[in-house]
Amino acid sequence: MNPVLECLFNHKSIRKYKDQPIEDEKLHYIINAAQRAPTWCNGEQVSIIAIKDKARKEIFEKLCNNQKHISECPVFLIFCVDFYRVCLAFEKEGKAEEFKKYITQFDPILIGSHDVGIALQNAVVAAESLGLGTVDIGSIRRNINEVSKELNLPKYVIPLIGLCVGYPDQNPGLKPRIPMNGVFFEEKYDTEKAKAGLEEYDEIFKKYLGERDSNSRDSNWSKTITNTYINAIGVFDGDYELFTKQGFFPIEKK
Repeated sequence: MNPVLECLFNHKSIRKYKDQPIEDEKLHYIINAAQRAPTWCNGEQVSIIAIKDKARKEIFEKLCNNQKHISECPVFLIFCVDFYRVCLAFEKEGKAEEFKKYITQFDPILIGSHDVGIALQNAVVAAESLGLGTVDIGSIRRNINEVSKELNLPKYVIPLIGLCVGYPDQNPGLKPRIPMNGVFFEEKYDTEKAKAGLEEYDEIFKKYLGERDSNSRDSNWSKTITNTYINAIGVFDGDYELFTKQGFFPIEKK
């Protein structure tokens, strides 16, 4: 197995970090790797903001549901969907009105989201290849309006996901994944394989949860993910307000 695959297959979420700063060179490698990710139409609809100041990290810890690893990691990266530069390009070409027509479609939100996701994965792989650990923080959107104010974001920029980066001070072990036959199909989606894969995975995940050194419990994947999404109902309602305020498609809550 080559080193890239070893890195990918050994990914772990790290929530405890050594009190050791990240060298600037390594941080720049991570950002450079994120920039080299595939991007829609070469639009590079991603910006990354690094939070290093302890007091500032504590602010984001509180805004992200009091996750202590945010303030304890040496660098907290915030990945943003960014169409501000695209707006500047339109204006430079004398096409400001055309930009207003484009940005109020739903398309930019989808484009920006998948660009951020791909860039984030590149950053994670780069960080882990350098001996660092990471954990992504979806709760950056929990108080998305306050986060945007803290970051002084201009119009057409949305904070989408955070990433803690630092030297690991734990080894949580590998989580299992859904068996490949439950997520990989050829030619057409196979609902029977999806159901069989879920049943098999529930047994695997139940065993994994029961044997963990910490936070072991009697549950399975179906129960865990159902409770997670139930608890998320209404949590991210601020998205609607911010997307509209930042000039994107005015999504109406149903």
